[in-house]
Amino acid sequence: MPLGSGDEHLLDHDSVHSSIPEELLELEELDVLYQKDSQTLWTYMRPEGRPSFTRTMLSDFEAWQRLIAKGFGPDKVPLKYLVLGSRAPGVFCFGGDLELFAKLITTRDRDGLVRYGHRCCEILHNNINTLDIPMLTIGLVEGAALGGGFEALLSFDYVIAERDATFGLPEIMFGLFPGMGAHALLSRKLGSAMADRLIVSNKTYSAEEMYDLGLVHHLAEKGEGLSVCREFIKKSDRRHAGLVNARRAMKVSWDLELDELNRITELWADAALQVTERDLKVMQRLVTAQRKLAEAA
Repeated sequence: MPLGSGDEHLLDHDSVHSSIPEELLELEELDVLYQKDSQTLWTYMRPEGRPSFTRTMLSDFEAWQRLIAKGFGPDKVPLKYLVLGSRAPGVFCFGGDLELFAKLITTRDRDGLVRYGHRCCEILHNNINTLDIPMLTIGLVEGAALGGGFEALLSFDYVIAERDATFGLPEIMFGLFPGMGAHALLSRKLGSAMADRLIVSNKTYSAEEMYDLGLVHHLAEKGEGLSVCREFIKKSDRRHAGLVNARRAMKVSWDLELDELNRITELWADAALQVTERDLKVMQRLVTAQRKLAEAA
């Protein structure tokens, strides 16, 4: 059970409002459960193969957002908290589909790179704006969050991470930069100088380092991430409206439009077509390492 022992009741029909779109509970690579008492939608990535944002995973996220917007919110199924975690052992997400990127770069398919990037940016932007639902979004990290996996977490209102979780932006090691939100969000959260340091360092950061920077909001001991997440939800319930509106106010000050994200991802696509054969080999070695990790899990 993704929510731990003793939570079988979350699958009971009584806990799933009849107006929740049935397709939401039948996505290919996302497990979705609704908890009625806390008005929480728990979602776990369940990737087939490498835990990265493949085209299949992106399609599931697009459907996930569309169906949540359709079925939840005021005058619909009540939703206060949206949680995203991962079922991949030791990995939240490795980020972009490097295998796909290598193919698109080799065939000089800029349009394919841009289409992929624009899809990611739209998902990210929708999440930043919480699908226009007055809810709090929570990223639950129990493992490695790299590249686009780290970028995705930046779009959540709160990040809860176990102490052994790791974070990083490795794109610079193969001649690229993170092109789906890191620049826009890190510069707003940390300032442009610190954002640049994280982006070009090729360093792996601990959960504690991310906590000290304010990018992780709550730390949990190994194996306790879910418990800490539940406790956060419980403690936040009384002040939910205040927290939601405080986050909304902060995002007004960000003034982050989808067009800005798209323009950055187009720069990323142009940069991708400039990588060398050596860069492509580094990318392929990472793909092989990710595949071995997934197979060993």
